[in-house]
Amino acid sequence: MVRILVATHNQGKIDEYAQLLAGMSAEFISLSTAGIREEIPETGETFEENARIKAEGYCRLSQLVTLADDSGLEVDALGGAPGVLSARYAGNGASDADRYRLVLEQIADIPPEQRTARFRCVIALATPEGDVFAASGKVEGMIAPSPRGDFGFGYDPVFFMPEYGATMAEVGDAVKNTISHRARALQAIGPTLQRVIASRR
Repeated sequence: MVRILVATHNQGKIDEYAQLLAGMSAEFISLSTAGIREEIPETGETFEENARIKAEGYCRLSQLVTLADDSGLEVDALGGAPGVLSARYAGNGASDADRYRLVLEQIADIPPEQRTARFRCVIALATPEGDVFAASGKVEGMIAPSPRGDFGFGYDPVFFMPEYGATMAEVGDAVKNTISHRARALQAIGPTLQRVIASRR
């Protein structure tokens, strides 16, 4: 079975990848499982640049086919912020709640209809032969006036999806894994990954 490195130490994300890419003849492993402790800095200015930097960097370290993603929240009223700074928006050591409360404070005076936002994710796939591919996914929504829901993480409690009448933190994993920005990016890169896996059998 082909081993695919997913550039994260988060076992939850590994499980999510494996679930969303079920049916592929591959074993998805984490950086920890691969024995990689080095951290590739995210120095890009876009989600795609960061995803490619991580995929190529960890591919070189592991000599394994590598998947890496970068994702975040874009709020139109904030000019697209937090964007690539989503995980660091409220400073080092800040909690998820600190970050989404900062967003809520910054758009407190914005009318509901102008609180449009989206989650965006870019996934990059790098091979030891030097090939790099990328695909993106997004989900559109609004910033809720206050956090709702106990599922998910990050900005999920304040990301309201009108078609579901719920925030991303209210819909649960079963729904989230079909509509999320990461799920859509994985669906988009799936055929390319399938071809890469097939070429290694």
